[in-house]
Amino acid sequence: MSGHVFVVGADLVRLSCDDVLVPTDRSLRVTASWLPLIPGDQVAARDDDGARLTGGWDGAERVRELPGCGSRRVWLIDTVDEGGDADDAADEAAGRGLAWLLEGAREALAAVARREVAQPAHGRARRLVGLPALGTGWGGAAGRRGELLRQLLPVLRAAAEEHGFDVALVLRRPSDLAAAQRVRRAEGGGWDLPDDLHEVAGQLGARARAGGLAVFLGAGVSAAAGRPTWLALLDDLADEAGLDDDLRAGLAQLPPQDSAALLARELGREALAGYVQDRFGPGPYALAHALVAGLPVREFVTTNYDPLVELAAADVGRPLRVLPFDDPDDAAPRWILKLHGDAAHPESVVLTREQYLEFGAGRTALAGVLQSLLLTRHVLFVGTSMLDDDLIRIAHQVRSVLTAPQPEQAGPRRSGTVLALQDDPVRARLWEQDVDTVAMAGRADPAPEAARRLEVLLDLLGCVSAEPTGYLLDPAYRGLLDEEETALSGALGEVAAVLDGGSAHSWAGHEVRDLLRRLGAAG
Repeated sequence: MSGHVFVVGADLVRLSCDDVLVPTDRSLRVTASWLPLIPGDQVAARDDDGARLTGGWDGAERVRELPGCGSRRVWLIDTVDEGGDADDAADEAAGRGLAWLLEGAREALAAVARREVAQPAHGRARRLVGLPALGTGWGGAAGRRGELLRQLLPVLRAAAEEHGFDVALVLRRPSDLAAAQRVRRAEGGGWDLPDDLHEVAGQLGARARAGGLAVFLGAGVSAAAGRPTWLALLDDLADEAGLDDDLRAGLAQLPPQDSAALLARELGREALAGYVQDRFGPGPYALAHALVAGLPVREFVTTNYDPLVELAAADVGRPLRVLPFDDPDDAAPRWILKLHGDAAHPESVVLTREQYLEFGAGRTALAGVLQSLLLTRHVLFVGTSMLDDDLIRIAHQVRSVLTAPQPEQAGPRRSGTVLALQDDPVRARLWEQDVDTVAMAGRADPAPEAARRLEVLLDLLGCVSAEPTGYLLDPAYRGLLDEEETALSGALGEVAAVLDGGSAHSWAGHEVRDLLRRLGAAG
């Protein structure tokens, strides 16, 4: 079965995947940003720009696996064409330049495919291979990013189809992401989804572009990064408490909040807080975190304790303020509400029955934020079973407002969309007055495949909702522009020159400079 090529904004060092392609040269130099992935005994020498690794190439080889990396494997790929010509046309005629880079990508992905992987990371349906836009650093393709993306994406799709793994093309610059999404939209395909899910992505994308979408994240998203779900968390806590088999069997019969209350009593509040901090602290984030963080959305709500979506957002220069802990900051207009607390503030964590009751009494303001979003936005629910007591209470309160007698209204107004992994007609019927429920797969389909299809849907949503012109003023993408865009780029370049001449101190100047920056202008 064919794999899928994801385009995502992230830090490849922090993105959870099975294999990572790391660019280097004939002397095995890597930039400093890659060093967290490199075992210390593989570093021969360091300097301000990065490091030189031990060993060397065997003849003309361009790809080698780095030993000692553990379950996430690092593959070095030579992307610096030292025999290239300054003339791009001469390079291409000689079979070098971009053609040489693309051949290296093919070789690297074929080498990755030869490594057997019994179980992809964190139970994912397929292994995930991550790579940057090869050759745009020291490799000499930085000024030809548009041509590189246009030719690299088909190479990645061919490899995913041939080898059956998924590929994540990981980009950091906003103009790179905007250009890659433009290339994908122009090609008009690549998402193996049924027509109804394509339609859902289009509708949600239109809401996101108009500023009308908010996102609610549940524990299922963080499970893809190895964080425990509710049931797994209770299992782990029972292990920590050393409960005997009889107590563990009885524990399974209790509602989760009551199980947590008993475990908190056994462990003590300090031990419980320490466990939460340890298991839900910073770490690698999942593909879904990065895909969601990259959406043009300003408001997020989560019941998760971990900071993974915040890390993913910060890694692409779109930080989130964490409510209710962070002070207001005009420089970070996007925010995430931690409805059940944050691992960095263990006193805020809502886990036991008593804490849930306290939530109802003392955290009305937090519930009010979600209520406001359900009234003023369309909320996209991702990774949640919709069984949380607080969520049910909040939805009921909103429903009582939205379903008040209104003769002119044909039916109930649904204030959100739930992306469910598997079809569950009973739960969908239960929530039909409040939200639309969209299942990724049937009840008999494996859950990991359904979770992967959710990632593919989020990838499509990211593409259709992306800024369509975020690369317009980036010189590296001149080759991607059509005639009209070239004329616009030239005219806006003259405006940028006026601002550089000292006319950016007025309010109007600041506004225009912000617009130019969103269109890919540097500085």
